[in-house]
Amino acid sequence: MTRTKKYLAATVAAAALIGAPTMAHALTPTQASVKAPTKAPAKAAHTSVTAHALATKPATARIVRPGERIQAAPGVELWLTKDGKHWTTPDMPEGQFRSVVDGNIDLSEPNVSLQAETVGDQYFLSGVYVGPNSAATVKVVTDDGTVTGTVVRLPGHPGWGAWYATTSVPRPLPVPPHSYFHSVTLLDAHQHPLATLTMP
Repeated sequence: MTRTKKYLAATVAAAALIGAPTMAHALTPTQASVKAPTKAPAKAAHTSVTAHALATKPATARIVRPGERIQAAPGVELWLTKDGKHWTTPDMPEGQFRSVVDGNIDLSEPNVSLQAETVGDQYFLSGVYVGPNSAATVKVVTDDGTVTGTVVRLPGHPGWGAWYATTSVPRPLPVPPHSYFHSVTLLDAHQHPLATLTMP
């Protein structure tokens, strides 16, 4: 019998939102004195700012070669070709494919899709997105919170890419299963939304 699997797939376009990132940090004096700051506190302040900048380094997309396989989750491999996203799971070792050239994805404006399938006790989440090179991460809102996904794309300016993430399968399963997912948002490195998929 041919194996079957359940998955969710949808796309939606959204306008980009513009905002300005902010950053704040505190400088703590190392001596109780009314004298002008010495070089030592200035160096400590610089170190503090540097550590803060490293801790808040913005996410970036992972650039992969065509056909380069990456371990997207335990037992799951994902790779891109010029035609779209490919992936394998333990239940589907022969592979699956989501095309970006078959006319089912609108390449004219930013949008993002979702496929969700069970792999053991985890949901493997993935999708295809259309958007600029600034696309850096994906946020998936579920009944249990927000999951952050990894964005991958081919070199150059392909105008599209893919993303993946994992999250625990809820117990008991919601009815219908797809109601567990609320939205998927594609974001740039500064967390500005580029496109959002809202589940019905």
